[in-house]
Amino acid sequence: MTGPETTTAPGPSGAAPWALLDGAVKGVAKRYSQDRGAALPVAGGRAVVLAVADGHGSAAHFRSDLGARWAVEEFTACARVFAHEAARVGADASGWPALREEARRLPQQVGHRWHGRATLFERNSPAHGARSLSLGRTSRTGPGDHPHPPDLAAYGSTLIGAVLTEHTLFCWQLGDGDIVLVDGSGSPHTPLSTGPDMGDETDSLCESEPWRKTRSHWQPFTGGAPPCVLLSTDGLSKSFADHQGFLDFATGLGDRAAEQGVAAVQAQLPDWLARAAKFSGDDTTLVGAIAAPPQRSDER
Repeated sequence: MTGPETTTAPGPSGAAPWALLDGAVKGVAKRYSQDRGAALPVAGGRAVVLAVADGHGSAAHFRSDLGARWAVEEFTACARVFAHEAARVGADASGWPALREEARRLPQQVGHRWHGRATLFERNSPAHGARSLSLGRTSRTGPGDHPHPPDLAAYGSTLIGAVLTEHTLFCWQLGDGDIVLVDGSGSPHTPLSTGPDMGDETDSLCESEPWRKTRSHWQPFTGGAPPCVLLSTDGLSKSFADHQGFLDFATGLGDRAAEQGVAAVQAQLPDWLARAAKFSGDDTTLVGAIAAPPQRSDER
């Protein structure tokens, strides 16, 4: 896991440190969305779990809405446990190495849970009927034979997740999509970016041992967490003419939240995402955590 130390402005005290954003729209001309997302407070608001998943949606992946839903559900189930521990460790740097080790194991935990869930569903309701079921059975030719695992391509999905506390950030990414951190100076950072999207091919949970292709990042904070952390499926970034336009959107969203309040941004979010989906043609999902402004004395 990678990540330089980052210094940001101290976060608010005496209140939940973040307000959460959560928005999703269906792609133009699509029957239903293949995306899923979640933004959850954990440990009494001292940590946040964020996740988005993008089902592949092609003819070969015709059950990928289920795969995306399971991806978010299984990630959040594992990340909740991790987030409680991260909140407990807090600023105690002596506990960070153990957290990093646990973070390295998390993608494998999620991958096993997702594969188990998809395999059970596939065996009970084969995507391709009896033929699919027969391919998952053993052809007994010797005592050491094992059943072939079922083909889970129909459920293929990407997954991006993050756990944020006031002292650390952990994030993981399998496949396409974006994580953007906007620091206190308004500069955007994309810690897991691999460069421009080169086509429609992407790593997927339906592959064997997907955790081996999961990218991860960790980052401690000396003065509080970044004011804005955003996760989105690639339908958002693809709606812009270039990557800089997408980054400008992310920083602008953080600026609007600071000026107008997070509630106002949440109210406008469906319209912004619908406009993005119109340009990209794809399902578009965004979740985020934005530093809550300090309460004035007359608000307490």
